[in-house]
Amino acid sequence: MSSPANPTPPVASEPKLKIYFLPNLLTAGNLFCGFVALTKIVEADIPAGDYSQIRYALGFILLACIFDLFDGQVARMGGCESPFGREFDSLADLVSFGVAPAFLVHRVVLHDVFVGHPERGWFIASIYLLCGAFRLARFNCLATMAGAGGGKEFLGFPIPSAAGLVASLTLLIIKLDENERTLGKTKYLLAVVLVFLSAMMVSTVKYPTFKSLGLRSTSTFTKIIFASLFFGLILVLWQTILYYVLPAFFTLYLVYGFVRPYISRKMRHEIEEEEDDNATAE
Repeated sequence: MSSPANPTPPVASEPKLKIYFLPNLLTAGNLFCGFVALTKIVEADIPAGDYSQIRYALGFILLACIFDLFDGQVARMGGCESPFGREFDSLADLVSFGVAPAFLVHRVVLHDVFVGHPERGWFIASIYLLCGAFRLARFNCLATMAGAGGGKEFLGFPIPSAAGLVASLTLLIIKLDENERTLGKTKYLLAVVLVFLSAMMVSTVKYPTFKSLGLRSTSTFTKIIFASLFFGLILVLWQTILYYVLPAFFTLYLVYGFVRPYISRKMRHEIEEEEDDNATAE
C-alpha cells in the first residue's frame, strides 16, 4: 500500500521548563522571609512603643538577604541558572526588598510625619517600591542580553543591598533609642535614605557583583586565615556585627560605587576578583 501524498508532519515537542530544586528552594526561603517581615510590621504596636515585632521583621529582611546571596551562588556553582530562576528571584526580591522596606519606613516614620496627609507618606514609600521594580526589570533585561553569567557589574545599586541598608540602619536607630518608648529624631534619616536609595537603584552608577568570590573560587592561605577569624568574630560578637558593622558595611558598598571609577585597575581587581580556579594557592 502506498504512503499518503501529504504525510502529517511530526508535532514538535514543547520546550521543557527547567526548574532546579535547590536554588529555587533558597529563593522560596527569601520570599517567605519577606512575607513574615510584612506580617511582623503589621503586628507591631508602635504607638505603645513596642518595637519587638519590628526587630523580628528586620531580622527576616536580613535573613532574606542571605537566602538571596546563596541562591545565586548555588545556581552558578551547579550550572543551574535558568530563566525561571531569574524571574522567580526577581519576584521574591520585589516582596522582600521592595515592599517590606517601603512598608517598614512608612509604618515607622512616614505615618507619624504626615498624620494629617497620609497620602503623602504612601507616595514617598511608593517611590522606593517603583524604583526597585524598575531596577529588577532592567536587571533581567540586561542579564538576558548579556547571556549566561550576566556580567560582573550591576547597573544601579542592587535592591538587596538597599533593603539591607534600610534594615540595618533601622536596627541601629532602635538600638540607640532602646531606653525610650519612641524613636528619636534620627528616625527621620530613614525617609531621606529611602528616597536616596530609590534614585540610586535606577541610576547608572556601577557596582561590582562579586560573582568571582563564589563558593568554588580559590584563595590565598592568608585570606583564608583572615576569613576564618572574621567568621569567628561574627559568632562571638554577633550583636556588635548586627547593630554596628552591617550598617557600615552596606554604607561602604553604597559609597564604593562613587569612588570605584577613581581607583586604579590593579587595586579594583584585588578588591573585586579572586584567583582563577586553576591558579595555585600560596
